[in-house]
Amino acid sequence: MIAAIDLGSTSIKVCVYDVDGICVASASRPTPRYNPYESQHPEWVFWNPDEVWARVGESFREIGSSLELSKVSAVAVTGMGMDGVPVDEAGNALYPFISWHCGRTAPQAKWWEANIGADKTFSIAGFPPWAMTGVMRVRWMMEHEPALLERAQKWLLIEDFVNCKLCGVMATDSSMATCMLLLDQRTRQWSDELVTRSEIPRRLLPEIKPSGARLGEITASAAQLTGLSQGTAVILGGQDHLCGTLPVGAHRPGVVSNVMGSWENLIATVSDATCDVALGRSGVCVQAHVAPNRTAVWGGAPSASALTWCRELTGDDTCAWEEVIERCERETQPGAGGLLFLPYLSTATCPVNDPAATGAFIGLLNTTRKSEVFRAVLEGLNQQFLHILQTMERGMQTRFERIIASGGATRNAFWLQNKADISGIDVEVSAIQDTSPLGAAMLAGVATGFWSDLDAAVERVKGDTRVFHPDAKNHARYEPLTTVYQGLATNLKPVYAALAAWREK
Repeated sequence: MIAAIDLGSTSIKVCVYDVDGICVASASRPTPRYNPYESQHPEWVFWNPDEVWARVGESFREIGSSLELSKVSAVAVTGMGMDGVPVDEAGNALYPFISWHCGRTAPQAKWWEANIGADKTFSIAGFPPWAMTGVMRVRWMMEHEPALLERAQKWLLIEDFVNCKLCGVMATDSSMATCMLLLDQRTRQWSDELVTRSEIPRRLLPEIKPSGARLGEITASAAQLTGLSQGTAVILGGQDHLCGTLPVGAHRPGVVSNVMGSWENLIATVSDATCDVALGRSGVCVQAHVAPNRTAVWGGAPSASALTWCRELTGDDTCAWEEVIERCERETQPGAGGLLFLPYLSTATCPVNDPAATGAFIGLLNTTRKSEVFRAVLEGLNQQFLHILQTMERGMQTRFERIIASGGATRNAFWLQNKADISGIDVEVSAIQDTSPLGAAMLAGVATGFWSDLDAAVERVKGDTRVFHPDAKNHARYEPLTTVYQGLATNLKPVYAALAAWREK
C-alpha cells in the first residue's frame, strides 16, 4: 500500500491506497487558522507548524487503529504551495507559517516590482511576483525578524517541512520551488540572477530534486508519532493541483485539468517551458510539473471559499449545502436577476492580476433575494473559470476541447451544470474526487515499483467520468452577461486603486 499526505487550507488529510488506486483508509483533521500576535496584528493569518505535524500524526494513528500501517511501503506529501517557514538545524520551526490568506507582504511585492520587475521575473521563473510567493515571506522576515532569520538553517515550504519531519532531509521538488519565485524554469535550479537581486541568503534555499525522487526513510521519531514503520520510503510529491492532474491523465498534452477546490485551477501540460511575458501579464503561470520532463501552464484563483463566505454572510451556514442549492434552483433563474459578483475576496490573480482588486456585487436591487446572492456568487466563480480559460487559449494560441474537472467541489452538480451553461463547453467530471493525494501516491508508487510508470498507473487507477453538457438556451442568456463581467475588472481598476490607497492611510 501507498500513503499520501495532503496539506490543504481546509484540512490535513492522510489517505492510504491499494494497487488499483482505491482509498482503503483515510483520516483528516481541520487546518485551523492561527494568530499568536492577534492583539497587535489581528489581520495576520498563520498556520501553526507544530500543530500541522501533530495533526499528520493524529490522522495516521486514526488509520492505524483499523489498518496495519506496516503494510505501507512508501509515503508522499502534497498540498498548498506558497506557505513556508524558517527552520533550525534540527528542522524545528522558528516562526509560524505565514498563510497565503495573510496580506502583510504587499510592500515586499511592491519592492520587487520596482527593483526587479514582473516581466524580468516571469521570463526566468514563469511566475508573476505575487505577494504570497515564498520569496516575499523571506524578505518580510529579513526586514522584520532579521535576528530570527539569521538563526535559520533553511526556508522550507509546508510540504518540505513535513517531509523533513518524516525523514530528516531538507529538500524541495521543482514544482514547489517554483512557488518561491526563484526557480529558473529552464534549468530547474535556483536562478543565480533572481537569488542575487532578491538579496535572499542562498544558504536558506534547500536542494532541488525532481518530483518522484526518493528523499529518505521514516525516522524513529516519525515512526513513533505516525505509526508507520521506521525505514518506510519517503518520496517527493509536489504541489497539489499538479499532483491532481495525474489520476485523470491530464499530465498528457492536449487535456486541460480543472481542479475545483479552495482554488480553481486550469492546467495544461506542455513539453517545454514557455516563459512568454505576455502570459505573465495576464496572471497565467508556468510551473515545473510533477510529471517527468513536463511543464504546466496554468491559471488559477481562489474559488470555493467565496461560497463559504456567502453562506456565513447570509446565515445559511446553519443549513445543509443541499438545502441551499435546492432553494437556489427553486427560487432563481440564470443570471440571478442581473446580479454579478466579482470573486476577488482574497486576491486577484488570473486573469485580472491586480493586487488591489477586491470583490464586488454589481446589480443589487431592493428586490434581490438571498438565494439570488448565492447564485450570483456561484455564477461569478464560473464566469471567472471561463475568463481564465479564454485567457489561456489566447496566450497559448490554441483552443481547448477537453476539460476534465476534479476536486471536492465536483460533488456539487448544480455548480458543474452552471459551469457548462456559462462556458458553452462540455465539462467532464472524474469519479475520482480527491485527485491530489492519489497523484502524490502515484509518484510514490512509481518510485517504489508499485507501478512501472505514470501511464501504467493512470490505466490502473482511472475511474469513470460523467459529462455535463451546456444548455443552449441558458448559454445564450449568459453570453451578454459574460461580456459585461469581463469588462468589469478593467472598468473598476481606478476604484480598486483608490480604495487600496485609502486603506494604506
